[in-house]
Amino acid sequence: MRIVVTGGDGFLGRTLRLRLEELGHVDVASITRASSPEQWESVFATADVVFHLAGVNRPVDPADFETGNAALTRRVCDTLTAAGRRATLVLSSSTQAVLDNPYGRSKAEAERAVLHYAECTGARGCILRFPNIFGKWARPNYNSAVASFCHNLARGQPITIHDPDAPLRLVYVDDVVAQLLALLPPSTMNGQVTVGTVHETTVGAVASMLREIAEIPRTLTVPRVGAGLARALYATFVSYLPPTAFAYALRRHEDARGSFAEMLRTTDSGQFSYFTARPGVTRGGHYHHTKAEKFLVVQGRARFGFRHIITGERHALEVDGRSPQVIETVPGWVHDVTNTGEDEMIVLLWANETFDPQRPDTVAASVSPELAP
Repeated sequence: MRIVVTGGDGFLGRTLRLRLEELGHVDVASITRASSPEQWESVFATADVVFHLAGVNRPVDPADFETGNAALTRRVCDTLTAAGRRATLVLSSSTQAVLDNPYGRSKAEAERAVLHYAECTGARGCILRFPNIFGKWARPNYNSAVASFCHNLARGQPITIHDPDAPLRLVYVDDVVAQLLALLPPSTMNGQVTVGTVHETTVGAVASMLREIAEIPRTLTVPRVGAGLARALYATFVSYLPPTAFAYALRRHEDARGSFAEMLRTTDSGQFSYFTARPGVTRGGHYHHTKAEKFLVVQGRARFGFRHIITGERHALEVDGRSPQVIETVPGWVHDVTNTGEDEMIVLLWANETFDPQRPDTVAASVSPELAP
């Protein structure tokens, strides 16, 4: 199956071509502004599927809307028809195709050209009206406000917002690519295709979330970025980091026992840190009323000791970093950890709440009170 991508060097085109390659499609041809008439003829003469992504949306001369959108699409359709191809033609259109402005009219003309091609040839013609597409590799100050925001914030530069309440409809580039791929044969979808996973938000809300993400190296606090729009915005933001910002330092505390550093805080699911202990050193020696923790020894050997603060019940666990185990600390149980090995011990720690110095919920106590000084 020969797949042709027009605008193959653009934001969406690059992402689609990479995904096609990952999925094993080896016959993928890219058409760009630099492609010669001869390349056009040879590529479209053998095309089975055409993803027509090329177009213009910010020309200097408004007349270029007609040339770069409507006329270009008619050229694609005419070339396929002249070659006798019944190739599936997928058009990346815009939600502005319903608006009476130069850009909208040019996109509506492009849609009519695709539908006419499908009607005349019996081929499939699919039209997707996308709102603002965002994601990695979008050009700042051109493709989307999200790209401009990410680029500036990742470099410590200000961003400009004229109306924070302005509505914004967004689709993430990976979701767009997944929907385009779903139109490959054996799909029989035809005509207007509903665009899925559209995020309804505002310019101010997006800017606020991106500012919060940009502050993570300073605050160590990450917002909820595991799903939906927040997940996509987080991935987009970090894709704009310059290599000089690929790493940032943590504050390391050290004393005679070893060292401690906090790695990350969450807004509602606790914090992550690590600590070390020298051979023979015991750390901990306290209990919590509500706070719970998970420990993971990643290097060395350790003995975890526990004592129930009311009943006096005791428990102990021997742990070796070569056999990973997660150790729970339970509210109401005094706990400590001793390095029983000959080398430095390294332990990862998660607490279900972030540390609050005004309410630390940490009460000093000994696992073996009879041994306490």
